[in-house]
Amino acid sequence: MEGSAGAGPVSLSLGWVAPRDAGWVGVAAPAAEGAAGAGWAWLPPAWQARAVERDVAEVSTWLSEAHQVVALTGAGISTGSGIPDYRGPNGLWTKDPRAARTSSLSHYLADGEVRRLAWRNRLSSPVWGAVPNPGHAALVALERAGHLSAVVTQNVDELHQRAGHDPARVLELHGTMFWSRCWSCGDRRPMAEALARVRDGEEDPRCAAEPAGFRAEAPLGPDRAGGGPYCGGVLRSDTISFGQALDPAVLGAAQEVVREADLVVAIGSSLTVQPAAGLVPLARRSGARVVIVNAAPTRLDAVADAVVSGEISVVLPALVAGAGLTLPAPAAG
Repeated sequence: MEGSAGAGPVSLSLGWVAPRDAGWVGVAAPAAEGAAGAGWAWLPPAWQARAVERDVAEVSTWLSEAHQVVALTGAGISTGSGIPDYRGPNGLWTKDPRAARTSSLSHYLADGEVRRLAWRNRLSSPVWGAVPNPGHAALVALERAGHLSAVVTQNVDELHQRAGHDPARVLELHGTMFWSRCWSCGDRRPMAEALARVRDGEEDPRCAAEPAGFRAEAPLGPDRAGGGPYCGGVLRSDTISFGQALDPAVLGAAQEVVREADLVVAIGSSLTVQPAAGLVPLARRSGARVVIVNAAPTRLDAVADAVVSGEISVVLPALVAGAGLTLPAPAAG
């Protein structure tokens, strides 16, 4: 984490494990209230062994007793909907390391080939045809039963909203793929408009908004339709890239709901990307129970009260059913 909400913008960055002494592990922890910057919690081997898997029935009991559950979701919850994660065995970046460059703000802005690759990937993205899976439905069941207060998601696929969540309860830390935004003037439009231009042959579409009031970072050019000028700035999806500051209002809201939670469930995240990963130790410091649900171990398993491993679209429904709740009917595609 490159800063705290009170110390300037917080940028998207990868967490890391830093050696201190043999066997010790360093995990990122955001600064305490009133303190500047971020800190590190050093976990000795004995503490790492503390995060053993608990019986699903026990976690289900915690869910049924909680009044302010916060779900912190990552790419793993959407793999059951046909959307690959990033770092897993079949992850987008695992299969094509070049794709990682499209998530770097500096590379995207400076390199036209990176942008062209990004637009090709957007055009063929499985997000457009994806539908919510039973893992998403399980969280909707928790919300409708009055247990879930918020979903804080790193995902940009809007599957939580499409599953039936109250949109006001979904905090999108990393934005949404369903809108485009101009880096120069900030114009925001439905992504479908830009994708239609790509289908029509524009490999790297530029902003076609009127230039009034924009901060010029690209020369004006003739309007694509003929006539007046247009902005011409670089277009991106309205998402957060590595090296880009998160919306402080969204991050602040996420930190607030975590502070108020009595149970935080981190789902489908490797918990390596900051500042989202820092919400887990924040939950512990604020007195909440922490459960991690993931297909693979995470770097913060030792911080959790319980770790449940398995396929998320199977595990989450089982946890919710154990809490006595029924999943809603599948959302329409």
